[in-house]
Amino acid sequence: MKLIIQIPCYNEAETLEIALNDLPKHIDGIDVIEYLIINDGSTDNTVEVARNWGVNYIVNFRNNKGLARGFMAGLDACLRNGADIIVNTDADNQYCGADIEKLVQPILRGEAGMVVGERPIDQTEHFSPLKKKLQHLGSWVVRKASKTDIPDAPSGFRAYSRSTAMRMNVINEYTYTLETIVQAGRNKMAITSVPIRTNPELRKSRLFHSMFGYVKKSMLTIARAFMMYKPLAFFSAFAAVFSIAGVAIGIRYLYFMTIGQGNGHVPSLILASMLIIIGVLAGVIACLGDVIAANRKLLQEIQFELRKMDYGKGHEELKNELEENQAKSKGIIYDEERSEIA
Repeated sequence: MKLIIQIPCYNEAETLEIALNDLPKHIDGIDVIEYLIINDGSTDNTVEVARNWGVNYIVNFRNNKGLARGFMAGLDACLRNGADIIVNTDADNQYCGADIEKLVQPILRGEAGMVVGERPIDQTEHFSPLKKKLQHLGSWVVRKASKTDIPDAPSGFRAYSRSTAMRMNVINEYTYTLETIVQAGRNKMAITSVPIRTNPELRKSRLFHSMFGYVKKSMLTIARAFMMYKPLAFFSAFAAVFSIAGVAIGIRYLYFMTIGQGNGHVPSLILASMLIIIGVLAGVIACLGDVIAANRKLLQEIQFELRKMDYGKGHEELKNELEENQAKSKGIIYDEERSEIA
């Protein structure tokens, strides 16, 4: 079983070594642990610090492309280098490295393909009261959109199995944290969370410059992800609101018509007609979106199969294949359905 720990970096020379030193060197159930950084266009000596420390892999961007692009590039590099489990953590040492063992345990036990670290938000001293409330609110919105029970959706401390990582797609350019949960929940992937610890703050967050900007981008990301994976429900809600409003105003107009006062309420008739037309159009878009979503699922399955061929086998798959070949050479039948030696 091979674990690769990836760290997105953007001018992290001051804190990277601290974060790297905090990472585990051995975990029970893991044969190999390797380390990867994504250099997202850093202008300081982040890469030099990583090389001097002994990082196994470095993914380089010439320009800053953002957290989401860096995350996907890291997944790609980890999969190409045979990772069976991928853990994503931060270069500012926000998360306790020893808790990586907690993250990978549900995957090792076969209980989940994606594990999110749940931070003690209310006990985190450098979080302002407003930020704590927004973190809880954002997580609640993601839980509703994804139909999961993940309590800390913005947490970037995560573990992915090889199979789940190959199914990940991040469309937005802001952050991967929210979209991947909505994607996993709506695609019925096995996802869970574990409580983890955090370290004292070494620097301010660079993901957003203002609380308003963070909330705005987060809400847009959630809405876009929900629209992608559940277009029928998303646009049907719009269709229902406009249609009901149009019908209600239309009934009001008919009432005035019956009592002989319809001439004074012609604008209401026009408004009712417009709202009903908008509702019908939204309903048509909902149907079209549902058809497109069905095609997207087929394309995702094709992409998954292509990725399996492109990335090859992971460390654990190669080991199982070797054991299977050895068993066959000894005249033992390998039962693939039960995944054990018969």
